[in-house]
Amino acid sequence: MGTRLAVVTGASTGIGRQLALEFARHGFDLVACADDDALDAAVAEFDALGRQVWSVRDDLATYSGIMELADRVDALDRPVDVLVLNAGVGTGGAFAGDTSLHDQLRVVDLNVAGTVHLAKRLLPAMVERGSGRLVVVSSTVAGLPGPYQATYNASKAFVSSFAAALAEELRGTGVSVTTVLPGVTDTEFFARAGLRDTKIGALSFKDDPARVARQTYAAVTAGRAQVVTGPLYNRLFVLAGRLLPDRLLARVHRTFSALDSAGSPVIG
Repeated sequence: MGTRLAVVTGASTGIGRQLALEFARHGFDLVACADDDALDAAVAEFDALGRQVWSVRDDLATYSGIMELADRVDALDRPVDVLVLNAGVGTGGAFAGDTSLHDQLRVVDLNVAGTVHLAKRLLPAMVERGSGRLVVVSSTVAGLPGPYQATYNASKAFVSSFAAALAEELRGTGVSVTTVLPGVTDTEFFARAGLRDTKIGALSFKDDPARVARQTYAAVTAGRAQVVTGPLYNRLFVLAGRLLPDRLLARVHRTFSALDSAGSPVIG
C-alpha cells in the first residue's frame, strides 16, 4: 500500500495547521491549501516531517479557487484518503450595523459554499473507490444563535447538519464522515474576525489547537461520526445548545460576543 494522502484546507494557521501536522506525523502526504502569507511557513514545517507536501494557495471562498484546488488534487492521480474541510472565516459586529455586506457574504461563501463545493468535487471519487474519510470542522456554537456573529454561527449550524446528513447517506460505503466541534480555541480567528474586544475573544482558557488536532485524529481513525474536542465544559455547552430555547441561548451568547464587552460584567 502506498503512502496515504490527506487534503487539508485552511492549513496555514490554527486548527488547520495542527491537523495537517497531525496527519503528517502519522505518515500522510499532504495537499495543504490556504490563502494567506502564513502558508509558506506552515509548508516548511510539514516538509520537515519528511512527507511529500503540495502547497496550493487559493481563495476557497470563490468558485475558481475551489476548481483550482480540485484540479490540482486530480492532477496528482492519487486517491484522497482523508479530506479535511477546515477553511473558515468569521466576522464580528452587528449585522444591521457597520459590518459590510462583503464580509458577511464571505463567511457564507467560504464556510458554506466552499465546503459544499469541494466536498462535491472530491467526495464522489472516495465513494466510488469504497474508502476514505471526510472531516468537517464545525464548532460548539453550531447549536447557538449568535448575536454579533450571526452569519458565522449559522454557517457552522449548516456544516454540522450537512456533515451529519452525509454520514447517514454514506453509511455502508466505506467512507466515514466525522464532524469536529471545537470550543473556544487559541487561534488567529478572533483577531481576524474583529472579536478581540469581546468577552469570548478575551477568554484566558482557550483550548490548544494541537490538542484539538490530536483528538480529531483519534476520532477520525476510530470512524466516529462526531467529536467535541477540548475539556468537559465544551460537551456541556453542546448539550445546552440542544436543550435550551434559542431565545435564551441568543441572550447568553450576546453577553460574550457584543463588541467592547471584554471589560464589562458577564451579567448586565
